[in-house]
Amino acid sequence: MIPFQANPVADFSEDTWWIWLVKAVFILVFLLVSVLMALWVERRVLGRMQTRLGPNVHGPFGLYQSIGDALKLVLKEDFWLKGADKVIYLLAPCIAAFSSFMVYAVLPFGPKVSMFGLNTPLQLTDMSVAVLYVLAVTSFGIYGIVLGGWASNSTYPLLGSVRSSAQMISYELSMGLSLVSVFIVSGSMSTSQIVDAQTQLWWFISLLPAFVIFLVSMVGEVNRLPFDLPEAEGELVAGHMVEYSSMKFAWYFLAEYINMFNVSGVAVTLFLGGWRAPWPISAIGGGMFNEGWWPMLWFIAKVWIVMFLMIWTRGTLLRFRYDQFMKLGWKVLIPVALTWVVMVSIVQGVRQFTGMDLQSMLMLIAGVFLVILVLLLLWPAKKEPPPPADRIPEVFDAFGGGYPVPPMPGQELPPSPRRRRREAAAMSAQEATDE
Repeated sequence: MIPFQANPVADFSEDTWWIWLVKAVFILVFLLVSVLMALWVERRVLGRMQTRLGPNVHGPFGLYQSIGDALKLVLKEDFWLKGADKVIYLLAPCIAAFSSFMVYAVLPFGPKVSMFGLNTPLQLTDMSVAVLYVLAVTSFGIYGIVLGGWASNSTYPLLGSVRSSAQMISYELSMGLSLVSVFIVSGSMSTSQIVDAQTQLWWFISLLPAFVIFLVSMVGEVNRLPFDLPEAEGELVAGHMVEYSSMKFAWYFLAEYINMFNVSGVAVTLFLGGWRAPWPISAIGGGMFNEGWWPMLWFIAKVWIVMFLMIWTRGTLLRFRYDQFMKLGWKVLIPVALTWVVMVSIVQGVRQFTGMDLQSMLMLIAGVFLVILVLLLLWPAKKEPPPPADRIPEVFDAFGGGYPVPPMPGQELPPSPRRRRREAAAMSAQEATDE
């Protein structure tokens, strides 16, 4: 059994305050530039998927379109709500944006390199509970959404914020459970230690069910299609951001796209080998492409692959109904994640006494687990028996409570006057024909 490593692998002993500053500024600039690129990439990719051109006018290949959108938000007229709680109304988007910038502080971009004459890891910081820090920071971002909807003093933003908080809390549970198996097999919660544990085999192969659960949960966590229910334009008019404009809206918009990079970076670090080069590149030159500044290229490339997967999902799938969405989280993802954690724990316990190979056992269990999961998804649902023929359906008044609501199963709306006239005319014609 892999012993639990309390201390991270990364060595920051030679770091100075200005090295920390350089790394922090790099992370800030990297995220801001990545968001601008993501706006352009998403529009171009969705355009191609939908047989459109996408942005192609401003600049080469339309690259300046994202800059124009950013300037539009900055220069747009700003308004304040008369009935809003002014302090919380302004603080809420700042909380959402501030928490989104903090995740990359513990994600390693590469191994130790020489920077201005000092040997330092390509990572701002690390700790023995770095992944718990990531989960805590993402949970803190929920307050920005909830407070924004509540402080707006408006109905639709409040509904959007409540819906968003329920969604993010539900899918954080399944996301956290999917990471537990990574902690067990890596023997650490330090991000640098987890990347070091994937030297021979990336965890997405041996922990495939956990990786699939994480992918689904991360899409729900960042409110992307098919799980963009907090911002369902047809229902809630953009959700908790309805009453925000200009830079206050831009902070929410920025936080949403940075959170996409956050979950992509976590997926790369914990399941896709982190900054390590993919095979067979990693075998060239005795691992020369896993040294120096090359690993930063692999890390960023993997992040963009996961980003492309989310964009692809948006252009392919339709929005879930809210009850279907919650059923998927609470009745499918969480029980499956719990079952997988128990199975991985049993495997580690068996290995401790038998010395069997971890990779082979996990891959075998993952294959059996996925086959059972596919069979459960394909198993035909139990059909409800049809109502008896002599049963008289209950006539339902949709406006009885003052608001129009759809009928429940077994209830029928009364026929419309036009339908009654049509049925009466048909009966009269039938009687005339019979005579």
